[in-house]
Amino acid sequence: MLSRICNRSNTADVVRSFLCNRYSTTAACDEASKLRNIAFVAHIDSGKTTLTESVLLKSSYLSSAGSVDTGSTTTDFLPAERQRGITIQSASIPVKWRDWTFSLIDTPGHADFGMEVESASRVIDGAVVLIDSVEGVEAQTKGVWRQLDRYGVRSRIMFLNKLDRAGASFHSSVLSLLAHRLHPKPMILTLPIASFETSDYALGEPGIQGLVDLVHWQTYKWSADGEVSCHPLPTDVERLKVAGVIPGDHPVLPHLVQARTSLLDNLSMHSEALLERLLDLPSTPSAYLTVPAAEIIPELRAATIQSDVLPVVCGSAFKHIGTELLLNYVGALLPSPIDVTSNGLVPNAPLQMLAWKVAWDRRKGWMTFVRVYSGTMKQQSTILNVTRGQRERVSKLLLLYASQTEEVQTLPYGSVGVILGCKYTRTGDTLTSTQQSGSQDNTLPNIIPPPPVMSISVLPQSQSDVEPVQEALESLARTDPSIRVEANEGQIIVHGLGALHLEIVESRLRDEWAAKFEFGRQRVSYRECLGTSSVDGVTDSWSTELSGKSVSVSVQLAVRPLEDDELGDPAWGGNVVLQSTGAPLGLPDSHTNKASPLCHISRGLFDALSSSPNTTLAMSRVHIKVLKYSYPENMSSSAVQALAGGSSVILRNILKAAGIGRLMEPYIRVKVTVNEEHVGKVVKDLTENGGEVLDLAASSVGVVDGDQDIGPFTQDGVYIPPQELSPSASAFTADTSSASFRRSVHAFAPLNRLLDYSSRLRALAGGQGVFEMENAGFQAVSESRKVEILKELGRA
Repeated sequence: MLSRICNRSNTADVVRSFLCNRYSTTAACDEASKLRNIAFVAHIDSGKTTLTESVLLKSSYLSSAGSVDTGSTTTDFLPAERQRGITIQSASIPVKWRDWTFSLIDTPGHADFGMEVESASRVIDGAVVLIDSVEGVEAQTKGVWRQLDRYGVRSRIMFLNKLDRAGASFHSSVLSLLAHRLHPKPMILTLPIASFETSDYALGEPGIQGLVDLVHWQTYKWSADGEVSCHPLPTDVERLKVAGVIPGDHPVLPHLVQARTSLLDNLSMHSEALLERLLDLPSTPSAYLTVPAAEIIPELRAATIQSDVLPVVCGSAFKHIGTELLLNYVGALLPSPIDVTSNGLVPNAPLQMLAWKVAWDRRKGWMTFVRVYSGTMKQQSTILNVTRGQRERVSKLLLLYASQTEEVQTLPYGSVGVILGCKYTRTGDTLTSTQQSGSQDNTLPNIIPPPPVMSISVLPQSQSDVEPVQEALESLARTDPSIRVEANEGQIIVHGLGALHLEIVESRLRDEWAAKFEFGRQRVSYRECLGTSSVDGVTDSWSTELSGKSVSVSVQLAVRPLEDDELGDPAWGGNVVLQSTGAPLGLPDSHTNKASPLCHISRGLFDALSSSPNTTLAMSRVHIKVLKYSYPENMSSSAVQALAGGSSVILRNILKAAGIGRLMEPYIRVKVTVNEEHVGKVVKDLTENGGEVLDLAASSVGVVDGDQDIGPFTQDGVYIPPQELSPSASAFTADTSSASFRRSVHAFAPLNRLLDYSSRLRALAGGQGVFEMENAGFQAVSESRKVEILKELGRA
């Protein structure tokens, strides 16, 4: 009986059928099959929050959509978000659409808030990646694409947004996907109709009034007041030419058959069933138009889940054009939790959840955002934090609608929700039922924060403000793990992901925690490498007193610099730390047994690497292997704690004896777009400030990439829509001789030299320039630059 129920819903979904047959939890399986845990990700200003508002409007959650410009959107509810018109933190909201429930996460697009995308990417099963059709693929588009790759989010849909803007190009946007190597097989599912009046195409006016759904073979037309009508297309080529909703002389008409034929031909390369179906068709021009969507969708879904193809849809979120089609394809193509089930995590298995975000609310207290990977979470229950070895008492379960909440009794398998009452849980922790063991086998993969690149000193206004400021910083760092706080020579230093990130830290400390302080001068976060002096004379033992008794511990370490071709561990700040067996040594918080000797050694090594004894900088590119250790096991259990202090002191002595090695500073890739007459001044300024110009290009999409040596993906087997589908882009491209023609300067430069670049560029380009930055990691500096940095730190 259960097999018949499962097979009735979707015969093509093999994984779901298998799981439904294997487990008796029919309701949980059916409910999870309708879930879609997704995120909207993109470069800043690509329209993610506007699309979210459009989704909420079309799903009847809102009666009218808010606007980013007026600060009235649902998901941007923080005061700083509404003031600046940008998304700072990810916001989760459940959306009901047809038979599906979407757990939708709207994420920031600015690189300074990349931690929010990291945490969201860890718990979603699919993503909608937005592109501004005027700009094409941008720096942070590639950044979030790599984040999705890192967390194994294979299934994605591309939404080409802002087709109503002047200069928007459907053609160039698709080419940019190949030029920047996002995916080798983008698959066009919808074509835009700029206007249903043929004469408008000759005028080159921007706009979008309709879409052609190539899968369902339908045309959608939006009226001036936003009403949409659907018109089936004829399945005979000759009847297509007869004037209907699309005039017979319309520029899009000659391309419809070719577009659908390419869609089916390219998809059949990934589906034997579809290939056989196409081979059985008669050899007539209209044959491919007769294949119903019901036969295409299962094969398209399977190819999307396997990442064999990248579905591409288009529209204008601002005008709510294409939103319904996007939602239809999200439900039809992206995977449910059952489709991505791994590691034996299934509906009726014991409870296992991941805390992917922690937030603070003045009324509700600590709010822990979780994704349920197996079992069901119930209200008023006790759970085990496997990562920290602590029990947590859950008081309430919530569904979060941005800033609004709805209390629920359970969080079922596959769902995303919020639990209240957790005192110890941090981002990335694994939560299970108390019946399970706290072994490392029950721990889900963690979330690793991006490395900080800038820091600033925090100065409490008075002695009485020191403790409140420290507590506020600790709370803020709990909500945002990309913030690192340390005490350095009596100063409180806060490390973050950029200047904007630190500005938000300042405003949140004042607004949310009412802290009284002043910020010092911003500086970039440098790194120190291991020196070359001999460390042979450094002892591997350390003595201290515990409870009035002398305690001696020994930690033998093998320390060397990483080779140029060796990769560092991001969790250890670019260092590599190994056990005696050669297996990686986990971070202190990743040990389930907090009393184990290796946990204490890990804590000591982590503290020593965080602040060099030579420069107080964080260490990087250091290879450490814990060869052996000893401590007095016959004493009290507190004796093992001495391993933390011992390992820290011993490693610091080694680092001090080795001396100051190479210094590293953060570099960025920068794209500066200015009018052509200002290009020379911009290039001169960049090179004088240590930058290396990589390329000059016309300010259009899909032309330059940092990976230009590799080359773009081939256009073979990819349908490239013609340029005439975007009339304003054709007119814009033709007018490249005007004085307003703009160029983009792509460069590689040290972040320290571009901290004030906004004001510099304003002067260089007469207020007409824009720029965007992307973190490019840390690079070793020259000896002369090293001396400058040491002087800046007061160490020379």
